[in-house]
Amino acid sequence: MGAGITAATAFTTVVPEVFAPAEAVADETLSYDAVVIGAGYAGITAARDLRLKGLRVLILEARDRIGGRTWTTTLAGHQIEMGGTWVESTQPHVAAELKRYGIALVADQDPERTFFPTPSGPAQFSPTEGFGLLGNSYERIFEGSKQYFERPFEPLYRADLLKDLDKLSLRDRLNQMKLTPAQELMVNGQTSVYSGGSSASGALTMLAQWWALSGWNNDGWNETTKYRMTTGTVGLLNAMLNETKPTVRLNSPVSQVAQTKTGYHVTTRAGASFDAPALVVAVPVNVWQTIKFSPALPAAQTAATSQGIGVKTGTKLWIHASSPQGRFYAQGAENGSPISMLLPDKPTPQGNLYIAFSTNPTFNPDDKVQVANAVKQLGADMQIFDIKAQRWGSDEFSRGGWAFRKPGQLTGLYPDVQAPKGRLAFASGDIANGWSGYIDGAIESGARAAKDVLLQI
Repeated sequence: MGAGITAATAFTTVVPEVFAPAEAVADETLSYDAVVIGAGYAGITAARDLRLKGLRVLILEARDRIGGRTWTTTLAGHQIEMGGTWVESTQPHVAAELKRYGIALVADQDPERTFFPTPSGPAQFSPTEGFGLLGNSYERIFEGSKQYFERPFEPLYRADLLKDLDKLSLRDRLNQMKLTPAQELMVNGQTSVYSGGSSASGALTMLAQWWALSGWNNDGWNETTKYRMTTGTVGLLNAMLNETKPTVRLNSPVSQVAQTKTGYHVTTRAGASFDAPALVVAVPVNVWQTIKFSPALPAAQTAATSQGIGVKTGTKLWIHASSPQGRFYAQGAENGSPISMLLPDKPTPQGNLYIAFSTNPTFNPDDKVQVANAVKQLGADMQIFDIKAQRWGSDEFSRGGWAFRKPGQLTGLYPDVQAPKGRLAFASGDIANGWSGYIDGAIESGARAAKDVLLQI
């Protein structure tokens, strides 16, 4: 099952050198060569790469677990992912890590049927027909992306072509296309949920870049939600930590960062202090504003955290249920069902597991009645046994879910938002050049931050 870690036990693997909660070390000051704030993919990648160069590295993690916006746990006896889930071999950074640690991928089973909204209500389609119609709309939305994202891992390579395009929201683009009501309904559920609830909130260039990274075609786009790690996302993180064994302190949210004559002085909420000549801030962009920086963050980082990049109303839920529709995919319309997208997962003796996404702030994903009614609005029925949900926007250490840039952020913030300030570097999947919002982007960003730090030491 890859690196000798079974899918059933990967998420319980003991992380090396994890210390007691911060409360147990209050008033203690320790020195390291580098401090990394955040134990998600960006932070652990940065820490691993710094350790490989011989640095003594401390990771400060606010939660009682590693993973950040990835989180491997269980439901109905099955391994599930409450955050980032899917990866694929064409994503270069994660693919290199999977090869390095011998972790295999497993493909999700395809749905048996799909439900999409139509002018007369939700309708059932075969997967080929439903996803084909969706893909046809995407192909029209992203016309020209082979030119303006000629090199999708270098998003500003054709900045001349992006100057005006980056001002457009997905809603602007949908309006330009003059779609029929039926065509509009096939696609606006996805454009709205990715954007955070309204197609007017998300940038055309964000989804267009994902499309370009997928090979500028619908087959590649569909592959982005097909493969996952046999070990769970935590399996790769544990492999990184076990290779280089940085010091990890959980339950240690950082409150202040002060620049000193020799580096940085980092203080946790509990009063523990740590000094290091170099610092990597590897928490989500939306969280930067919760840390007091002295001196203040540069203009680009201040603008990014004020505007936000992670979807602030993002919720992911897993549903254990039986359904007469079996393994189905369902998609709502913009401003329609509180559940925007629902995908089938593993079968169980009682029925099936399903993955759902919502950006509706009034929706209670823990309420079985509300969830069942939301599924009914998508055209299907469920007898729900259990639910496990995570409101990423309400999580104080995320303050948002998946990354999705707003209009103007690509050309207005990049590359300055990635740039280090001396020996202070920034790492987050939110600000990746390539797969921003994906595990691959977080790894890319963490590796870049480590390189930036090493150039200054």
